[in-house]
Parts: sequence; structure tokens; C-alpha cells
Amino acid sequence: MPLSKRLSAEFIGTLWLVLGGCGSAVLAATFPSTGIGFVGVSLAFGLTVLTMAYAIGHISGCHLNPAVTFGLWAGKRFPSSEIVPYIIAQVLGGIAGAGILYVIASNKSGFSIGNFAANGFNTATAAHSPGGYNILAAFVAEVVMTFFFLIVILGATHGKAPKGFAPIAIGLCLTLIHLITIPVTNTSVNPARSTGPAVLLAIRSDTWAVQQLWLFWVAPILGALLAGFLYTWLVGDDEPEVTGEDPQPPSVEEEVVVVEEIVEIKTEDNPLEL
Repeated sequence: MPLSKRLSAEFIGTLWLVLGGCGSAVLAATFPSTGIGFVGVSLAFGLTVLTMAYAIGHISGCHLNPAVTFGLWAGKRFPSSEIVPYIIAQVLGGIAGAGILYVIASNKSGFSIGNFAANGFNTATAAHSPGGYNILAAFVAEVVMTFFFLIVILGATHGKAPKGFAPIAIGLCLTLIHLITIPVTNTSVNPARSTGPAVLLAIRSDTWAVQQLWLFWVAPILGALLAGFLYTWLVGDDEPEVTGEDPQPPSVEEEVVVVEEIVEIKTEDNPLEL
């Protein structure tokens, strides 16, 4: 598949992830007084990945996430020469998704941008974690959750894993991660997902999310790299199992012997016909 098509797929897929996941948080989480809540938002993020994995997995691999790209590289599943183009496409897709979400959300009377589903943590002077967690909690949560996200991705897509079920496992894993960590950081585990809302928030309101964005790049990528290296050590390279020597094509002499045997058998059955 040409790189241009794979990058287009990553752009579209990451746009869908941000629009669907962050959109559920911005538009539906508390609508109007009782919305879908944390559980609904968690399911929305998982469903965006699940649906796109089936839609574009055969085109680009459906990374939708710079951390996933780094983790697959560390797991010897992705070439280093394509890391930067993939990340650029993912970040642009995340910003585009956040832009579309802003257009929808802002065209309502009484609209207030709030935190716009941006990721954050508490500091001595400001509170940006939904549950009041500080930078250490945020960093540990993002590293550990991304680590396990990549373990599931690498395991579910391994050559020896059951075929066709990887999107379900990966989508459910992302749902579980959100159920655990929305109160901590609003859940990132994806630098592109964090960048989109942070950029829109900086343009329309405040720069706090951009100032804290470094953590949501460093921690997920660190967790993904650790998972990639560990999984490769744990199971080895993803190569098909070798059960014996590769069959060799028959030699000319062997083919001649087979033909002669067939002719002899046919002649014995009916001497007048071959």
C-alpha cells in the first residue's frame, strides 16, 4: 500500500478517534444534567478504535496514536523510516477532529468551552485533573496504562493470536483504560488525542493544556517503548512457526518417474487406450 494512502488512513482514523471520543465527553457526558458519564465516554473511545481497526487496519495498521507507532517500532513491527510521517498524519488528524468538534459544540447558545476534554493534572496554582491528581500520579498512570495498551496490541496482533479478534481486544482495552484513568488525567495514552484539544483550547481560551502537553507525549511514548522492548524479549520476533524443512520442488528425474508410472498403470487397465 502506498505511503500516501496509509497516511491518509491514519489522518482519518485519528480524526475519528478525537471526534468520537472527545466529542462524547464534550457533547454527551453531562447532557443536559444526566448524560453518558465516564462509562459512556470510555465506551466511546473504545468504539472509535474498534470500528477504525476494522475499517483501516488493512490499510495503515490503524495506529491512530504516536505512542502505538513507537511501540510497534520497538516491537520490531514497524520501520523507523515511517515513524515521523505517521506521527505527523496522526497529529493533524487529532487537530482536525478537535476543530470539527469545536464547530459543532460552539454553535449552541450559552456555549462555554470549559476544558474541552483536554488532558491535565493539578499544580500548586491550578486544578486540571478531574479527580484532583498531581503530576506524579498523572505520569505514572499514563506510563503504566500505555504500557499495558501496547502489550494488548502486540499480543492481539501477533501471528499466533486468534485471527480477526484483535480490534475487539484493543477496543475493550482502551475502554478499560479510560474507566480507570479519566478521573486522573481525563485519559490520554495518546499524544495526538491530547494535542488536538490542547491546540483548540489554546486558540479559543487558555494555554494551560499546551503547557502540560509535554507529559502526555513523554509518558505514553515511554510506556509504549517499554512494552515494545519487553514483548519482543518475551515472545521473540513475530515470525511464522517453522514445523519442518520447506518442501522442495520435484526434480526432472522424479517427474519423469511419476509420468512413467502413470502410463504403466493406465496401460495395464486398458492396453488400447492411454
